Amino acid sequence: MTNNHLKSDMAISPRPPALSDVLDAIDAQNSPIFARSTDYPSGWHIEPHAHAKHQLIYAVRGVMVVQAEAGRWVVPPTRAIWMQRGMTHEIRCVGEVHMRSLMVAPKAAPRLMDRTQAVAISPLLRELIRAAMDVPQPYAPGTRDGRLMRLILDELRALPVLPLYLQMPTDPRLLQIAAVLQRRPDDPSTMADWARRLAIDVKTIQRLFIKDTGMTFAQWRQQARLLRALEQLATGEKVIDVALALGYESPSAFAAMFRKHFGQTPSQFFLEA
Repeated sequence: MTNNHLKSDMAISPRPPALSDVLDAIDAQNSPIFARSTDYPSGWHIEPHAHAKHQLIYAVRGVMVVQAEAGRWVVPPTRAIWMQRGMTHEIRCVGEVHMRSLMVAPKAAPRLMDRTQAVAISPLLRELIRAAMDVPQPYAPGTRDGRLMRLILDELRALPVLPLYLQMPTDPRLLQIAAVLQRRPDDPSTMADWARRLAIDVKTIQRLFIKDTGMTFAQWRQQARLLRALEQLATGEKVIDVALALGYESPSAFAAMFRKHFGQTPSQFFLEA
């Protein structure tokens, strides 16, 4: 990550600190939990890095595409990623992103989520995060600031997990399929088509997909398409254009699948907190 990746929504220094300095500052912080506020321009790429603390990666504005060793997520406002400590990850900003992260010391969160995953942000937690931006460090446990940060930890334990995740396969043959479907999500190739190209049995493809990703070929392709749809819709593309670009027969078919999967229409899904 280059130096100009670090743009705070406070005063922006012409010479922002290097990534290594930022990581050192985060890791040196002794508070059980603290907040960071950073804004990024559209298209910005935060290069692969990891933290010694857990991180709630949350944006009050914009959409993030988070790629980690554990998989890939598309994260709009009102959603977030709980990133386990030590997990290497990178972030691509779709639109201008106003990130409001929480850094949580492992010792402060022994009963929090045990894996990296997408979560929903409740209105209460959203306001607590905003308030946490003004909490000076370090804070005393028994003070108003200490109680506020303690309440955040309680809210983190109640976060619902969301289906914004795409588990990448590890088998080299499946990676060929995954690469094509991510590059061309409207590709109509069936498992029989792929079996012929890869010179393997159809049942082998299905077995490997379930083994590597926990999903069938059809489920994986659908998830890849829906996550691509989130990226495209986040940039303002029309539902009809997104539906046709992803291989759906009609906007209504796409909207029905979107609602079935996420429980909301595309317009509801992107309402900012």
